[in-house]
Amino acid sequence: MLRRLLPVLALLLAALPAAAQERVLNVYNWSDYIDPYAVARFTRETGIRVRYDVYDSLETLEGRLAAGRSGYDIIVPTSEPTFARLLRAGALREIDRERIPNWRNLDPVLMDRVAAIDPGNRHGAIYLWGTVGLGLRLDRVRAALPDVPLDGLDVLLKPENAQRLARCGIMVMDSPTDVLPSVLRWLGRDPNGNSAEDLRAAEQALMGIRRHVRAIIPSSAILDALATGEVCAAMTYSGDVIQAAARAREANRGVEIGYVMPRQGAQLWFDMMAIPADAPNPEAAHAFINFLLQPDVMAGITNQVRYPNAVPASRPLVEEAVRNDPSVFPPAEALAATFVAGTPSREVERLRTRLWSRFKAGR
Repeated sequence: MLRRLLPVLALLLAALPAAAQERVLNVYNWSDYIDPYAVARFTRETGIRVRYDVYDSLETLEGRLAAGRSGYDIIVPTSEPTFARLLRAGALREIDRERIPNWRNLDPVLMDRVAAIDPGNRHGAIYLWGTVGLGLRLDRVRAALPDVPLDGLDVLLKPENAQRLARCGIMVMDSPTDVLPSVLRWLGRDPNGNSAEDLRAAEQALMGIRRHVRAIIPSSAILDALATGEVCAAMTYSGDVIQAAARAREANRGVEIGYVMPRQGAQLWFDMMAIPADAPNPEAAHAFINFLLQPDVMAGITNQVRYPNAVPASRPLVEEAVRNDPSVFPPAEALAATFVAGTPSREVERLRTRLWSRFKAGR
């Protein structure tokens, strides 16, 4: 009987889609945010094929998840506001730490900072983290602003400075989530300020430089513009600036890029590895998180993308130039001055979105 059923079973298996015959992990992550060798090594060691898609803004990620049935097993939302919102909406699966023995490698101090929104750290593990600041083409900025200290957001947000930098190019990343809290902090206000007065002050500051801003675009595009010297000043993520600096050095065209962490206190953010509640392959997702939390794997990712990770045991394995770069791993005193932006209410989010639309439109 079994012998007669075997040909039938073979035909049924052949008729199944390829995805049903192999283990597949579906990852949705930021662009330029992984070591390709790590993905290949994961597949080689586990036999799990990775389908890897990328996005360039939190708004894109949230839109994809909001539609439901995204088909992803691993997503990497920023802790505030996207991870927090997805958690409150019940869109994330609780992580089974029994399947992730490498969880013990995570920095407890950094994990404590995200425990405020994820009590017990039950739904996410820090992937990479960083700050929001300025990327500068140093020679052009020094020539345009010879008497201005390059240590804070005054370089970009003071209209008289922006006017002098306009000729060599200014860009701002298209993310109110990351820009508005930094502007409020620069103004001496609560970075989580949501009053009409706070929002009006932030809008006035942004509109004061709008005519000098060449473009408001995704951070990934800013990275390329900095690396080629197309612009001389940009407000964006620390790691993108550091990647741009590395690419500029490799091109050897005389473009020197530097990162400025605002002296007033930089916005600190964490990108979290999380599993959607409807993930089709949660077992593969757990295996991937456990794999990435190995010190040598995380060191390779930091070497590739120039963002710090949350696995302290990886630090000795990080390239010396990266390990000792204060732009990558800020010193303790600079880290102590950082702040983590909160998640605004839906009403405030709508107000911020309208403010941002006016800023982009220039009116």
